[in-house]
Amino acid sequence: MTPLEGRRVAVLGDAMLDRFLYGAAERLSPEAPVPVVRLARRDSMAGGAGNVARNIAALGGQPALVALAGEDADGAELAALLGPGARLLRGPGRRTTAKLRVIAARQQVVRVDEEHAAPATAAEEAALLVALDGALPGAGALVLSDYGKGVLTQAVCRAAIARARAAGVPCLVDPKGTDYARYAGADALTPNAKELAEATGLPVATDAEAEAACRALLARVPVGAVLATRSEKGMLLVPRDGAPARVPAVAREVFDVSGAGDTAIATLALAVANGRGLEAAMRLANAAAGVVVGKLGTATCSAAELDHALREAEGAEGAVLPWADAARLVREWQGQGLRVGLANGCFDVLHAGHVRLLRDARRHCDRLVVALNEDASVARLKGPSRPLNPLGDRAAVIGALAAVDAVVAFAEDTPLQAILALRPDRLFKGSDYRLDQVVGAAEVASWGGETVLLDLLPGRSTTALVRRAGG
Repeated sequence: MTPLEGRRVAVLGDAMLDRFLYGAAERLSPEAPVPVVRLARRDSMAGGAGNVARNIAALGGQPALVALAGEDADGAELAALLGPGARLLRGPGRRTTAKLRVIAARQQVVRVDEEHAAPATAAEEAALLVALDGALPGAGALVLSDYGKGVLTQAVCRAAIARARAAGVPCLVDPKGTDYARYAGADALTPNAKELAEATGLPVATDAEAEAACRALLARVPVGAVLATRSEKGMLLVPRDGAPARVPAVAREVFDVSGAGDTAIATLALAVANGRGLEAAMRLANAAAGVVVGKLGTATCSAAELDHALREAEGAEGAVLPWADAARLVREWQGQGLRVGLANGCFDVLHAGHVRLLRDARRHCDRLVVALNEDASVARLKGPSRPLNPLGDRAAVIGALAAVDAVVAFAEDTPLQAILALRPDRLFKGSDYRLDQVVGAAEVASWGGETVLLDLLPGRSTTALVRRAGG
């Protein structure tokens, strides 16, 4: 299922350049108590409002970005990253905001910011609104992405919101600072917990406290709703009229929260542009945010990844990924430079041996797909009394493991067709096999992959468990 269509979304706000240095930190510097990072690779991408636009595009939407940058080298690099479709207004009196993050062992070591934030001049304000007039026609939503760098002055905010209302375009705001009066008339504000606390001066730790803070904000600022993003506590939507709605966080592992708010508002806006109500849009945004916090850097969530996250949330009925979606997801992961592994089996009754094997497999790859034998295949391999658990139940249990990123199913007695369809970088099997006995090992080697034989936990097997239970 494709939850969103390619609608146009206008984005007005502070774009910036995000740079990343990735490496390994294995010792401390003799000069100071800081890690020495051996550089392995560099990466650059658009951040801030630029990352909102990137996320809209990754989800299949059509972003129309309006932002400011300087006539400097960073501005030229940012313009090249955004492409000709963005309206990046560059001027000699402005410095492009650039953020450099150093990452080692999947953790940020330090961040260095280069910026000189200054409110847009009257001339820049006028130019921004002219550019917005060109971006709004045909848009299904407008995002104001405020990072406090100067684009969204009070005059620009008020004029942009007025233009959106006149055009019948919903306006969603990712706010900054403590004075939210400039966002009056917007359809929704999306502060995180820290921003909500700062804007209201109220505690937000519990559900009741967060709801009270949202209502205090609504009493102070005439907007349609407040959607608070609360990290591990999920999201809370408090509309001006109607009951509040909550959704729990869905992230399995959190590696980096950089840009998660950008992903959330991008998904929210694209969903609203496609006619979803705010509560339904919030659930999509929550799922998308759960995807990106499991990645390093200023990441995006693709349509395939969002689709997979939604299927996982459905439980047993949505746990098995269709083959076309699985292949697309694997290609996207590999396109991001991630190593994708594949393990297969019946996994009829989950036991400690299964958990250990899958956990060890995940240590050899960045994403792990498990291919399950369908019920008829299990019966042919194990006998007519098997499986004890049908495919949907087996998939739900396996898919719930932290080590597993996706589950597929195959009807054949061997996983060869699954291997050929997905083309994994790593193939995993137990050490009770020899390499020449592993189905698909030669094929995986042919495209540069590797087959890894993993140690088994002695004395654990589903067949033995069934025999002891008298099955």
